[in-house]
Amino acid sequence: MQRARSIEDIQKAIESEVALALYISAPNCNVCDALKPKIENLINENFPKMKLLEANVADIPAVGATYSVFSAPALILFFDHKEFDRFGRNVSLEQLRQRIEKIYHLLFS
Repeated sequence: MQRARSIEDIQKAIESEVALALYISAPNCNVCDALKPKIENLINENFPKMKLLEANVADIPAVGATYSVFSAPALILFFDHKEFDRFGRNVSLEQLRQRIEKIYHLLFS
């Protein structure tokens, strides 16, 4: 998972990638640490053309306000440069897979 260093990095990724998952995490967040490898594995195995980008609120304090995220972890899905869906702290990996699958196959089939 690539790590963003600024809001500009995130915006460039949204503008340049057809499919992007933005994972917003926080320092000392056990849920963030536990969920991150599961999301990486899910996306890498099932959706290889989707880019995965992490933004940590410690590195980019404005990320929460910019993307209206008030708790970590959060996952925002962008398809065709627009926000498609978002998931908060309690993420069902199966529900996430199903949501991504619906549009992913339309874009890449």
